Amino acid sequence: QVQLVESGGGAVQAGGSLRLSCAASGYTYSRYCMGWFRQAPGKEREGVATIYTGTGGDTYYDDSVKGRFTISQDNAKNTLYLQMNSVKPEDTAMYYCAARLMSRGWWGVCGVNYEYNYWGQGTQVTVSS
Repeated sequence: QVQLVESGGGAVQAGGSLRLSCAASGYTYSRYCMGWFRQAPGKEREGVATIYTGTGGDTYYDDSVKGRFTISQDNAKNTLYLQMNSVKPEDTAMYYCAARLMSRGWWGVCGVNYEYNYWGQGTQVTVSS
């Protein structure tokens, strides 16, 4: 059974840093689009960053986080990360990681509008000014 478990959220002051982790289990950690999404109260869920776990893929960042957030992965640990630097109050949200199995031979940039099949339970990030 596929499981995604996020951790690392918390309260931080503006300008600070956090690193979110997403531990994946129950499947072979290859050929997957993995993404970080967030949802603030009263707002729609939005894609923050994506990465492909196989070869030939690239990363994607929403304009609002470019230059501040970095998505990465440790394939040996089946873990996805989101390094959040220079955080702003508008980064306050529940952050979720998600996974979508891609076809063999696929490569490219994982879209945030893809249908992601698996989701974690979320980890809360609160940034105070």
